[in-house]
Amino acid sequence: MSGRRGAECRKPRILDKRLPTYGRSLRNGGNLPLLGWSDPSWLEVCAGLQQDGVMNGRADMFLDAEHDPRENGPSLGDERATLVEFLRCQRLTLELKCADLDAEQLARRAVEPSTMSLLGLVRHMAEVERRWFRVRFAHLDSPPHYCSEDDPDGDFDGAVADPALVAEAWDTWRSEVAFAEKFVAEAPDLDVLGMTREGPISLRELLVHMVEEYARHNGHADLLRERIDGRIGQ
Repeated sequence: MSGRRGAECRKPRILDKRLPTYGRSLRNGGNLPLLGWSDPSWLEVCAGLQQDGVMNGRADMFLDAEHDPRENGPSLGDERATLVEFLRCQRLTLELKCADLDAEQLARRAVEPSTMSLLGLVRHMAEVERRWFRVRFAHLDSPPHYCSEDDPDGDFDGAVADPALVAEAWDTWRSEVAFAEKFVAEAPDLDVLGMTREGPISLRELLVHMVEEYARHNGHADLLRERIDGRIGQ
């Protein structure tokens, strides 16, 4: 969520999150007008809600804009640039949700009987990147890193509190991301086809799917991180 998208993601914070509709109530009992993001009235509304503490919560960003690596990315780009930027931001979000945690915290399971953990998500997304870009699109003979027929959930099951294992998981994930980024950058267009058991799929559709895949698991990461140390935010 960088550049223009980052700004738009932060704007909804000025809505009172205690009410479910667009016409959410403000402290004075009025209704929030449906203003454009550039309308100067937003500043006045923001100032009032900041004083009330309404803007401090889950809709806030995980980091301030000055230190958020998702900020200041390209906007108003073509189709490829737009998809690549959204995917870049989703990948960075997973990294941010894991930041400043030790091996035990990263490997901590959510709730029994789930084996899901932040470390498991990193390992899982390394497998996802590898399977799609190396195997299905580049047609390379690239066996899974963690999963097997005997342990199809090895990416999550094997995510234990070992600093060496954590370092290996990050190295593996970053290597797979680097391969994927290079593949997309060098593709002649988004009509390049990969092959799945169900049939061909375009690079365009894959990029949309990867944004969806990361967004889904970043929702899991939100809950996992909050359970670990209470930290929330986009």
